[in-house]
Amino acid sequence: MPRFNLAERLIDPNSPDRRPRRAAYALPTFFTAGNILLGFLAIMETFQGAIGYPTSPAEACKHFELAAIMIGISVFLDGLDGRIARMTNTVSDFGREMDSLADVISFGIAPGVLAFAWGVQFVDWSVIPDAATRLHMMRGSYFLTFLFVVCGAARLARFNVAVNPVPTNPGRPGRKYFVGLPIPAAAGMVASVVYALDSQPVRQWPGAVLWMALMGLLSFLMVSTWRYRSFKDFNLLSPRSFKSVIGLASFIYLILYFSQHVLLAMATTYVASGILVRIGGLMQRNLKTPPPAPETQVE
Repeated sequence: MPRFNLAERLIDPNSPDRRPRRAAYALPTFFTAGNILLGFLAIMETFQGAIGYPTSPAEACKHFELAAIMIGISVFLDGLDGRIARMTNTVSDFGREMDSLADVISFGIAPGVLAFAWGVQFVDWSVIPDAATRLHMMRGSYFLTFLFVVCGAARLARFNVAVNPVPTNPGRPGRKYFVGLPIPAAAGMVASVVYALDSQPVRQWPGAVLWMALMGLLSFLMVSTWRYRSFKDFNLLSPRSFKSVIGLASFIYLILYFSQHVLLAMATTYVASGILVRIGGLMQRNLKTPPPAPETQVE
């Protein structure tokens, strides 16, 4: 059975240099536009949830849940547009810049707004007796939410201008890695936590402190130079064994019936992978025995 080659199917027969058809360049752009649309809708759903929570908490939680789901779908679409552009040989500077602007909306602003509305806005800060402490914690929550957005934008800018970036802890030569946590993964972590907790907003200040600590950690990981697997070497069109088909079917089943736990586990595992790899590298470096000193001969 001949292997399906999407790039060959989209070649313009009248082009002397075998360039893709003009319509082929619109294919990855459709996914990027869908990414922007879902980010915009996630922001609107968050606004509706924040406005309606004081009068109708149950309906507001549905809006927060939809916002988290839309951000999650945006993560999936973001992984497709780049792959499709490479598969169809339609990678362009315009598409790269368009994708970055879409990511700022869908994975920066949208999860930032959701993180504040869900994890900070409805917290009862009045239980903290000290007024100064209460004020500092409220201002800190604003700052950490903003920090998430600005670090995500800085992460995208660095990704666009860097040429063959190398992480501080390089991995296997044959594998491809991101330098720092990708912003879609950070947004997916925010959305998965909201979705896993039934979209019920945080009401107690200790929960808000933990939530803001997570936002600070994600902000740091995005601008760090730690290693994260990119999975760009994973070919969607390569032949699959029956074991991979069984694994894929099992994964789809788990997503359908245990989506809250599975998505949270996936996001947590990926975010933690960079931290564990970095800690492992530091431990290995510290435990490595120094070479023995050369013996001095006495005449």
